[in-house]
Amino acid sequence: MFDKLQQKWKVNGWQLTAVLCTFAIGGSLTGIAGRRILALLPVEHPVGWTILYIIVMTLIWPFMVLVVSIPFGQFPFFRNYLSRIFRKMNPSPLSHLSPLSPSSPLSLAIFASGAGSNAQKIIEHFRNHPSIRVALIVSNKTDAGVLDKGREAIIPTFLLEKEQFFRGDAYVPDLRSMGIDFIVLAGFLWKVPAALIQAYPSRIINIHPALLPNYGGKGMYGKFVHEAVIAAGEKESGITIHYVDEQYDHGGTIFQATCPVLPNDTPDSLAERIHGLEHQHYPRVIEETLLTQVVKNQNS
Repeated sequence: MFDKLQQKWKVNGWQLTAVLCTFAIGGSLTGIAGRRILALLPVEHPVGWTILYIIVMTLIWPFMVLVVSIPFGQFPFFRNYLSRIFRKMNPSPLSHLSPLSPSSPLSLAIFASGAGSNAQKIIEHFRNHPSIRVALIVSNKTDAGVLDKGREAIIPTFLLEKEQFFRGDAYVPDLRSMGIDFIVLAGFLWKVPAALIQAYPSRIINIHPALLPNYGGKGMYGKFVHEAVIAAGEKESGITIHYVDEQYDHGGTIFQATCPVLPNDTPDSLAERIHGLEHQHYPRVIEETLLTQVVKNQNS
């Protein structure tokens, strides 16, 4: 049973324990508070008392579990959990038009293979955003630092298995079941399979550490890009944020920013300058891209 709950809620073992404790304590406090509130009301008829008790319990339970979730570090989980419940109870009349519905926060999944410095900036940018939330951190490496950043931010993490990703369903059912609206690649080193691209058309974007179409393609990532730029004697490099299609570094360009390549640059010094551009622009461009798509969906 506990394994099924972990899979359903996408939490690890200690998070599941904290969530269950929050449910238990929040429920107990709800019962205590409900009885005390009813003791102050002039209700004597058993049927009336029972109906009023149910109403009071229903109204104060969300507040109680949110309060209890704070010391357990599970406030983001319960905020999202309650939001999903309320959305099911009050579905938007426009929800049939598109998965990108303006009636609820857009859910963003970050795919990354490394330490996750870009992912960290994205998480920080959307931490209190009214319309967009980082709902999932995905990696193809068990020891990727980005997974730790997700756990620290109390964001569910997900580990990809190569066979299922490339030759199976590409985890499309899992992503849809978690309500993922948009995918951002932040240093993700696997090529995205066609099944995932088709499931999220124009809803997967990537950032490349060079000015595409130059210095892109298979094997062109990280230091290999910067080595190639310096070896070619380029005077300028930068970043390209683009949509993902079925070819490496090929989808339509969304945004580019440039920086100089200095005469004494090394791959490491150029990488540091490029990282500065990534951290400065990527979260903002993600936000603008998502919100622009929402507007297009509303007007279509």
